[in-house]
Amino acid sequence: MQSITRYGTIVVVFHAVIVALHSLAHEKIPVSLSWFQSLFVSSIVVLAPIVATILLWTPFQKAGSWLLLGSMTGALLFGVYYHLIAVSPDQIFQIPLTGWGILFDITAILLVFVEGLGCGVGVWAWKTLQQKEQVL
Repeated sequence: MQSITRYGTIVVVFHAVIVALHSLAHEKIPVSLSWFQSLFVSSIVVLAPIVATILLWTPFQKAGSWLLLGSMTGALLFGVYYHLIAVSPDQIFQIPLTGWGILFDITAILLVFVEGLGCGVGVWAWKTLQQKEQVL
């Protein structure tokens, strides 16, 4: 299933670039994270999509599709909550729209879209692999 590996890889690469830029803005503003937030970001937002992509290139594509869906869903919910809902230093409405704040806000919004797309790719990949199993 070349399409699955291709689209999964593309969405994870875009996600990683946006996460890196958003992390840079976090560092420069600075907006610090709690230990829980740091652990979540490190494991679910950064590491899990990379592992999912690796799995998509192996015979374990179904596990990769599940991990892609799970990590992107977790990242999306985390980002929407902390960037848009919770009133905290991490909320985009608390960051001045100047300097690094522009990058912070733009990347926070881009993450919503790319993580939503990642969820879609994860569902599509899983359904495609599920149908392939039923045919065999």
